[in-house]
Amino acid sequence: MQHKNNLQFLATIKGLIIDADGVLWRGETASPGLIDFFQFLRQHHIRFMLATNNSRKTPEQYKQKLARFGVDIAHTEIMTSAIATAKYLKSTYPPNTKIFVIGQDGLYHAIQSVEFEIVKENAHVVVVGLDFELTYDKLKKATNLIYYGADFIGTNPDTSFPIEMGIAPGNGAALAAISAATGKQPIIIGKPKSPIFQLALQEMNLLPKQTAMIGDRLNTDILGGQNACLKTILVLSGVTSRDDWLASDVKPDIVFDSIAEFIDQWQSTLSA
Repeated sequence: MQHKNNLQFLATIKGLIIDADGVLWRGETASPGLIDFFQFLRQHHIRFMLATNNSRKTPEQYKQKLARFGVDIAHTEIMTSAIATAKYLKSTYPPNTKIFVIGQDGLYHAIQSVEFEIVKENAHVVVVGLDFELTYDKLKKATNLIYYGADFIGTNPDTSFPIEMGIAPGNGAALAAISAATGKQPIIIGKPKSPIFQLALQEMNLLPKQTAMIGDRLNTDILGGQNACLKTILVLSGVTSRDDWLASDVKPDIVFDSIAEFIDQWQSTLSA
């Protein structure tokens, strides 16, 4: 844990924006202290929003996953990059715009909820999210649509994500392949870009100075939180190692090994 004196700001925090993968769980394994973490937030009336760059799952699927771990949260306490992308599309394009989607349930449901037409050909927009069933044919279709003028949007830039036994390729890996083929860069909606942070703050009805971001990734969670004028908390239970943190130019306000240590220290601050 870094800089004990920095803990004092926790006494002023009214809300948390919380990353999921690598913070609350790795793959299908809950992080130690997960139940205590949410009990602490409820007991101290700390508002929170899960803000995940993973676009595969719907809020209901995330709610069910946490329920399996013994935690109950509301749909309104979950903000995915898919939801943020759908809100961006709605604010940018007219209804019934034709969209080609690489992704899974979470992204499809979010885009369909704002009344766009999902197509396989002749799309005006290509949206790319994490897809565990990604094929060369999907990449080829996306590449050609973008090459011939379709807008290129990525739900998030994460090149990898933590699993039980290491890491797996993330959405950023697919975006890189398409960018290499087309020479075009995507518009990114999820962390570290601002839309998902602004939406989370709006849902919690909090100001940036009242809110902290907790995550495991320096270049999305921490950098994005800093850009949104939030206090930032890094946990070393995901993709970022202690050596990564020490070598990085992106410096969080405080660093913990896990959410269990974080809550223990936060409780001590409130009790002091």
